[in-house]
Amino acid sequence: MNDDVRNIVLGVVAAGISAGLGWVARTYLWKRRLRRKQSFFGLPDNSESLLVVNRNAGGPEFAVMRYDVFALLELAALIKDCNAHAQILPHDTARQGFGERTEFCVGGPASNRRMAAHLSSLLPGVRVNVDPEPGPDRGSFQIGSERYRVDTGKEEYALLARLTAERSQNTRPVYLFCGQTSITNQATTRYLARNHEKLARKYGNSSFALLLKVINSQAYGPDVIELVEDVTRAAQTPLPAAANPRNSHRAS
Repeated sequence: MNDDVRNIVLGVVAAGISAGLGWVARTYLWKRRLRRKQSFFGLPDNSESLLVVNRNAGGPEFAVMRYDVFALLELAALIKDCNAHAQILPHDTARQGFGERTEFCVGGPASNRRMAAHLSSLLPGVRVNVDPEPGPDRGSFQIGSERYRVDTGKEEYALLARLTAERSQNTRPVYLFCGQTSITNQATTRYLARNHEKLARKYGNSSFALLLKVINSQAYGPDVIELVEDVTRAAQTPLPAAANPRNSHRAS
């Protein structure tokens, strides 16, 4: 074997080794990223999860708003990426505890009884005005001493929460997507899909509650959403019996 042939063979071997090491490194990083995602969502391989569906508050019992369907599709993609499975349940048939399976609960308490139960037991510092009569506070959030009113199509709020049951051996999280309107439910699931890695780095597997604001949904749909603040402490602190909001937030 002359020098030229030997150099060619060594070059091919070196390229093969380099490619193999690159593949191993990429596979390791991909698996590590997947494991972190699975840990954050509580979705190990082949695990089961619940998608709790609300209904159209102004329609038939089992009607689901179009944007809520889109929200479920966003969540289904996340679950599939974790190599897990989902069971879809209507809100009024999900009569079971939480913590055994990861749960994704979509919709406000006016259209989702399961959401109403979660807010009452897990986030006692949050009240949602579910009065069906028109008024300036209809659909508003009260979190601690603050009130957040809805200006439909212009400025709407949503609550994104990751919660685990305290003093329980069942530690799978419950994710709440509680929006003032249907489109904000989808915006909130999309926010989680886009930012779950950042949220996992910040909160790990701890509970959190974030107040989000959807801007000008009548023009931009669910795409323009911003974080208002972390309201975990206020949301988990029970409100006084006769709590009145100190400030109101609405679009100008």
